[in-house]
Amino acid sequence: MKDILEEIVAHKRIEVAEQKEQTPPRKLYAEVERMMAEGVTKRSLSQALAQDDYGIIAEFKRKSPSKGWIKEDGKPEVIPPSYEKAGAAALSILTDEKYFGGSLDFIKKARPLVNLPILRKDFIIDEYQLFQARHIGADAVLLIAADLSKQEVRSLTALAHELGLEVLLELHSEHELDYVEIDVDAVGVNNRNLGTFVTDVQNSFRLAVRLPQDKVLVSESGISNPETIRLLRGAGYRGFLIGETFMKTDDPGQALHQFIIHSYE
Repeated sequence: MKDILEEIVAHKRIEVAEQKEQTPPRKLYAEVERMMAEGVTKRSLSQALAQDDYGIIAEFKRKSPSKGWIKEDGKPEVIPPSYEKAGAAALSILTDEKYFGGSLDFIKKARPLVNLPILRKDFIIDEYQLFQARHIGADAVLLIAADLSKQEVRSLTALAHELGLEVLLELHSEHELDYVEIDVDAVGVNNRNLGTFVTDVQNSFRLAVRLPQDKVLVSESGISNPETIRLLRGAGYRGFLIGETFMKTDDPGQALHQFIIHSYE
């Protein structure tokens, strides 16, 4: 089967190069420096998850490579605020355009309307993308072990912290467990294989006993049942990234509200 992750990362390199042509790094970096000098509100993703009763990172995701459009007309001015009202601990917003129907503008539009931490969900391969994340108002970024070396994760994490961004490090298998020695803010386990897009929530349970319990642990993808969250909490997870379960409904915010209610029945 074709490795979709390899295809996405190859395209991402082209995309970032084009973005640098449109907005040269020197210009972007200078704008971010000005923003930081003026002071920026810091929202901690890891603290929000550790302190929240539900720990749900509600995701604004309009499309996926495996299923196509989920909610093509989903609006960042509407759905993220509805997630906050429904009880989300944090937000994840896709910014990859080609494969996930996302946009940097989605975080720009949502940021003034919500007070929750926002995770920029994308395939981060270049420091330029970290400056983009800070510039558009994100509070955290996702780094995926499967498409980065340990040294790249270490360097990108250090720069993210300098920019006031937290890092959610995403793992997929036992082969990536040595990445957790890096000083990231949270460790996620993706239950979806990024090569084949096959989903198996048991992946989180398999890796749980191998993960450091002093980190905020996040289970990502394939969670559609409140009972699964209860079991994952028992395994040590405090964050639960859920997108498609909500986005495929007519009212994602209401779907999250009902999910939370059923989680505590």
